[in-house]
Amino acid sequence: MSFKRIVKVAVVVGLGASSLTAMGYAPTAGVSKGQKISFKPELIKNWGLANFQGKSHISAVDAWTIEKGSHSIVVAVIDTGVDATHKDLEKNIWHDPSVAKDQPAQYGWNYVLDKANPIDDHGHGTHVAGIIGAMANPVTGVSGVTQNVSIMAVKYYSDSNPGSVNLKNTIKAINFAVDHGARIINYSGGGPEFSEDEYLAIKKAEAKGVLFVAAAGNEHQDTDVRENYYYPSAYKLTNIISVAATDINNNLLRSSNWGKTKVDVAAPGENIFSTLPNGRYGYMSGTSQATAFVSGIAALLLSKNPSLTPVQLKEIIRKSVDSIPGLQGKLATGGRVNAYKALLALGGPAPVLAAEPEARGFRALAQRPLNLLKLIDSGSNDSVR
Repeated sequence: MSFKRIVKVAVVVGLGASSLTAMGYAPTAGVSKGQKISFKPELIKNWGLANFQGKSHISAVDAWTIEKGSHSIVVAVIDTGVDATHKDLEKNIWHDPSVAKDQPAQYGWNYVLDKANPIDDHGHGTHVAGIIGAMANPVTGVSGVTQNVSIMAVKYYSDSNPGSVNLKNTIKAINFAVDHGARIINYSGGGPEFSEDEYLAIKKAEAKGVLFVAAAGNEHQDTDVRENYYYPSAYKLTNIISVAATDINNNLLRSSNWGKTKVDVAAPGENIFSTLPNGRYGYMSGTSQATAFVSGIAALLLSKNPSLTPVQLKEIIRKSVDSIPGLQGKLATGGRVNAYKALLALGGPAPVLAAEPEARGFRALAQRPLNLLKLIDSGSNDSVR
């Protein structure tokens, strides 16, 4: 999603947005207490992590042979809130260390209601959080790019608020994330208006060493054209990395924006499987989902080397992409991100991989229907601010 001013919510064809959670995937099997089961790559339902069909994934399984993440890395998800009680997220939720131990834990801030602990009453924030950092679950087939991380939930968006209020809340949310120790900010919002206050908030993040991962937007536009500039993606700051979206065949997603100078990289963004509120699961599409993959890769890199600066993180992610012919001339790098190659760029001996993807059982993923919950395309689950 690219929220801020006007919202076009995620919908299932023929149903309202509120039905998305109700229609979400529900696991058909359970795990007994104390039962030990392995998380096999072929169980992964998020094709962006692993698939054989188009070899269009981010090589997450190979990346996990090097690094699976660390709870010391805090990623702020500035969005609609996060379901902190979801079983695949709860152990990876950040808790404010400044809150006394005898007080209720706080896992973020709700700027819509101006109180702690932002409950996700929409679904988008929880979906994004799951792509970044859901725990690997062999029953549901869900996993985040980084399986260990601390997700800080900061809610800025409300359907009932005008865009100007959502923008003000965005600025507050960015400052909260920076002031409370986030190393990465994941932000799916955006729109055509330059905001001095928003620019300064992200510049503050730049000075504090915080990487800002921004969605390129979903208007199917060339954002190099001045009238199509998309903020905050378009701000000229060294800590911003802008992300477009691709489908399972390595094509630019039909709804995704692009820009050879304004957009850095692409990541998977169509029919992505992830967590939803109330213990549910489902599929969403757009540059929001793509952005979350990049935030997850950045978290893996910081877990391996916490001293990396935003400029270094951005450079590593950009230089380690898989070059895609259809993205040449569309993006600054002309490529889709690759978590394994990014981690290899940090140096050290390369791990020995078990087998090629086909031998690991990914062929089955190519046969899995990607439209179990068919979402309206053309960016309808991503909106402008």
